[in-house]
Amino acid sequence: MNVQDRAVAVTGAGSGMGEQIAHRFAEHGAAVAAVDVDGEAAAATAEAIEAETEAAAVAITADVSDAADVEAFVERTVAEFGSIDVLHNNAGIPQTATPVEDVSEATWDRIQNVNLKSAFLGAKYAVPEMREQGGGVILNTASTAGIRPRTGLSAYAASKGGMITLTKQLAYELADDGIRVNAVCPVATDTAMLPQFAGDDLSVEGMADTIPLGRLAEPDDIADAAVFLASESAAMITGTALEVDGGRDI
Repeated sequence: MNVQDRAVAVTGAGSGMGEQIAHRFAEHGAAVAAVDVDGEAAAATAEAIEAETEAAAVAITADVSDAADVEAFVERTVAEFGSIDVLHNNAGIPQTATPVEDVSEATWDRIQNVNLKSAFLGAKYAVPEMREQGGGVILNTASTAGIRPRTGLSAYAASKGGMITLTKQLAYELADDGIRVNAVCPVATDTAMLPQFAGDDLSVEGMADTIPLGRLAEPDDIADAAVFLASESAAMITGTALEVDGGRDI
C-alpha cells in the first residue's frame, strides 16, 4: 500500500480512530497534517509521529465545522508539504441514544455540522488544490449507522447516511479530475468515544454481540482500510462505502 511521500491531512487526528489513521499513514511514508479542534491533542499526535517514524508531521488546530478554519488547514497543509494528496474527513461527534422527539434542534444542528458539513467544506477547499496538482484522494469516515441504523441515533445516522451519499456524489462529480472519493464505514470501534453511544437498549458489550466476527473494531482496522483506499492498490475504487464491520451489515 504505497502512500510514500504523499501529503495527507487527517481531521480528528488528536484521538481515537483519527490518531491511529494519522500514525498509519506516517508509518507508510506519508507526511501528515494532524488536524483537531483540540490543539494540544493534535500536537501530541504530530510529535509522536515524528518521534516514532521517519515521516514529517505538523499539528493544526481547526474546527472542521467552520469554513475559515477548514480553508486555513488546507492552505497550511499545502504550504508545509507542497500539496494535499489525501484528505481524510474523519472528525465526528457521537449522539447519546435519544428518542427522536427528545433530540434538540441544537443537538441536531451540531451533529450535522461536525459530521457532515465538515466533509462538504473539506472538499470545497481541497478540490481546487487537488485539481491543480492533477488528482488526489478524499476519504470520509461514515459509519455502519448510515447503513443499518439502531434506536436512538436519528441525528447521528442521518449525518452518516448523508456522508455516504455525499461520497458517491463527489466520486461521480470529480472522476474527470482524477480525484477518487471513498467512505469508510466502521462498526462500533473500541475508542474513548464509544460509551457515549450506549443507551438503555444497548451496552458496549451488547454492541460486540451484534457483530458476527464477535468483537468490536479496533482503530487499527479502520486505519488499515484508510491507507488501502488512499493507495494505488485501490486505483480503480471510487464511490465506495467500505464496511469495516465484522459482518454487522449483512
